[in-house]
Amino acid sequence: MESTTLTTGRGKDAAAAGPASAISASGLVKSFGRVRAVDEVSLHVEPGEVVAFLGPNGAGKTTTIDVILGLSQPDEGEITVFGTTPRSAIARGYVSAVLQTGGLLKDLTVRETVELTGSLFADPRPADEVLERAGILDIGGRMVGKCSGGQQQRLRFAMALLSDPGLLILDEPTTGMDVEGRRSFWQAIRTDAARGRTVLFATHYLEEADAYADRIVLMSQGRIVADGPTAEIKNLVAGRVVRATLPGADAVALAALPEVTDVEVQGDRVSIRTSDSDTLARHLLTTTPAHDVEISSQNLESVFLALTSEGAAS
Repeated sequence: MESTTLTTGRGKDAAAAGPASAISASGLVKSFGRVRAVDEVSLHVEPGEVVAFLGPNGAGKTTTIDVILGLSQPDEGEITVFGTTPRSAIARGYVSAVLQTGGLLKDLTVRETVELTGSLFADPRPADEVLERAGILDIGGRMVGKCSGGQQQRLRFAMALLSDPGLLILDEPTTGMDVEGRRSFWQAIRTDAARGRTVLFATHYLEEADAYADRIVLMSQGRIVADGPTAEIKNLVAGRVVRATLPGADAVALAALPEVTDVEVQGDRVSIRTSDSDTLARHLLTTTPAHDVEISSQNLESVFLALTSEGAAS
């Protein structure tokens, strides 16, 4: 799905909103018929934080983002953005967002697109400034239709910066980008966040959350099931992962070993989750032909699967 940029009026320094949290939500509930998409969600984000908003499809991330942006009203609960209502924050230019709907006008140039969007604001940032910060100043004369997917996403980022928002919300911002494009995009985001901007982003690329977020908020079945610094989130799932090369590995026999919780076999490589990695490694090295044994802590994917699997959030 293509993305578009929702921008606000004149963006002001986040300090103009006072010492309030960038986002302060308490007890949010939003239902669609019998489906409770958001179920008693409380979320507080301080100015300057870079927060990854994660969860499987249908977890309630997009609905929560819609509430934060004032695009949807909660059935219950309270929410403020920089100390005011979401709609007021939008009107004052405190927020910009890159969403997963709509598209760009492909018969305009990159610069024309930025200038056209900027003309909607009373006092936008200069076009060259936002193009440079997005890393696309050199392609300002290129037709949007001739831009790669990554370049178009950078254009949306530039458009979001026009109002100089205190809060930038990104919903799957690197979908369709190649690896280099994603890395370059996040470098631009981190550079901009270093200026003090608050960033909340939803992504299915867990490695992006691991690499670029200061904090992770994980949703499942409409509720927040984990919230904290990345290192702490990883520690929520106990044990380690032991990987080894083991030709002819018997997954059933390995799974029957003490303290083993999960076994994956891919060709000659095995990946085993265990709460006693030392004993398992010793077993592999002394009683099997295993070699190239590696021991590592649980990664973000392990935590994600453990906390969002069927029944985990109940």
